[in-house]
Amino acid sequence: MDLPAHMSGVLLTAHGGPEVLRWSDRIPVPVPRAGEVLVRVSAAGVNNTDIATREGWYGRGADGDGASGWAGAMQLPRIQGADLCGRVVAVGPGVRGITTGMRVTCGTNQPEPLPGQPVRFVAIGSEYDGAFAQFAVVPARHLHDVSASPLGDIEIAAMPCAYGTALNLLLRAGIGADMDVLVTGASGGVGLAAVALAAHLGARPVGICQAGKSAAVLAAGAVAVLGRGEHIPREAFDGVIDVVGGAGWPDRIEALRPGGRVAVAGAIAGPDVETDLRRVYLRDVSIFGCTYQPPEVFARLVDIINGGRVRPLVSRTYPLRDIARAQADFVTKSLPGKLVLIPPEISA
Repeated sequence: MDLPAHMSGVLLTAHGGPEVLRWSDRIPVPVPRAGEVLVRVSAAGVNNTDIATREGWYGRGADGDGASGWAGAMQLPRIQGADLCGRVVAVGPGVRGITTGMRVTCGTNQPEPLPGQPVRFVAIGSEYDGAFAQFAVVPARHLHDVSASPLGDIEIAAMPCAYGTALNLLLRAGIGADMDVLVTGASGGVGLAAVALAAHLGARPVGICQAGKSAAVLAAGAVAVLGRGEHIPREAFDGVIDVVGGAGWPDRIEALRPGGRVAVAGAIAGPDVETDLRRVYLRDVSIFGCTYQPPEVFARLVDIINGGRVRPLVSRTYPLRDIARAQADFVTKSLPGKLVLIPPEISA
């Protein structure tokens, strides 16, 4: 296709509320450099990480002025967008195995190890511009071909952040066939993904969610649903997948059988928790903080996507220009599953 000189998209201009998101029709279309690929964005998911970065939840930049991204100070303005599905329209010098027209996606957290830092990553929409625009440049080494998937672009765009995070949590917690696993926040993006993927792995997931959303959690593969604040049985689970944190943390530790594992990747109910450490070490409980994802984790998710073996729930789509409304709806947690943004068509 003939590429325009400019594109439409959303610029993050500072920390703050939705007012710091600025729509622009005059963003230069990026040119892929060596090892990079230009992707025409078809759809982009809405995620906690984009909102948390906008609000400055991760902290300030090292210089006190710039926003803080996943890997340190973040340059502004920045095009956010942690979830991507699109088609390749141009490749930079030296790129092999990726061709124009290919449908692609990429992980949100992308491993970039350095000497002395084997566990290091950058994130699309944080360390470099992401999917909240008509085009995005992505390092070729992080792209995956999903042309064969029976899932639509909107469904695929709902999966990288939530499903990549959920699969990493499950694998770190050692969840497999015939195991019992408790999933908090089970009606949200990551929680519902964890339920679906746990069922795919042959486990028996039990979800915790607010009233009125149990049908979606059961449809995703949960064997049972507990309401928020409902009693959690003691020593009933081999693993706990927690994206909530907050005051309920001690009950989740008690829910584990001796030798059980809890994997954590969220704190929407609060980052400060209390635990009786005797209930951890005397029962050989393991706790895993999970953000870094080895390349094989996302590659395994891509296999699931290409096989169409898990289908995400997308509750609503929005034009990209309506990002403030989409994020406001996301924060209310009134809709189960995922919300997805659609960039405008390219003008001829």
